[in-house]
Amino acid sequence: MTAPTLALAAVVLFGDSITQGWPPADPALFESGRFVGKGISGQTTAEILARMGRDVLELKPAAVVILAGTNDVAQNQGPTPPDATMANLETMVDRAQGAGIRVVLATILPAADFSWRRGLAPGPKIATLNERIRALAAKKGAVLLDYHAALLDPADPALGMKPGLADDGVHPNKAGYAVMRPLLEAAVRKALADAKASEVKAP
Repeated sequence: MTAPTLALAAVVLFGDSITQGWPPADPALFESGRFVGKGISGQTTAEILARMGRDVLELKPAAVVILAGTNDVAQNQGPTPPDATMANLETMVDRAQGAGIRVVLATILPAADFSWRRGLAPGPKIATLNERIRALAAKKGAVLLDYHAALLDPADPALGMKPGLADDGVHPNKAGYAVMRPLLEAAVRKALADAKASEVKAP
């Protein structure tokens, strides 16, 4: 069976400023209409979940790529318990899958500190959340997209991003998105291939 190409259907990238920043950094990825960016800067998982109907379900994409949680760790809306973050992510997965949308669940990008909220030591907190995100993807049959492993600086005890991939250590620059892009495309291909295989197996 030939793996589906990304051009078969639109894929929504759903998240916060890291998603919002992708189209201007890599416009060619979005020009074909294969990907639709739905990121809003500063939003927590609760805020992202609240707009899921409008920005994902109503668009009826073939797949959604969920990347969220950085701003929960940054306490943008006050302290957010990890259990609340995970409950929001699980609800997003459930709502998408309930609508027949394939889910790609991304790990949170590494960050040693936040320029807008210093001193929270987010690196280990992000790493712990990502372990739970990996488990959630396995539990729900979602495709895991591990940005964290690809962008992490293994020499940084604070578990930050590799030098040169983000000007502020949090938001990818063009070089950062260039690392992320093939991972994104591979994960989406897998999600679409899994969907096609399910159709073939159905009686």
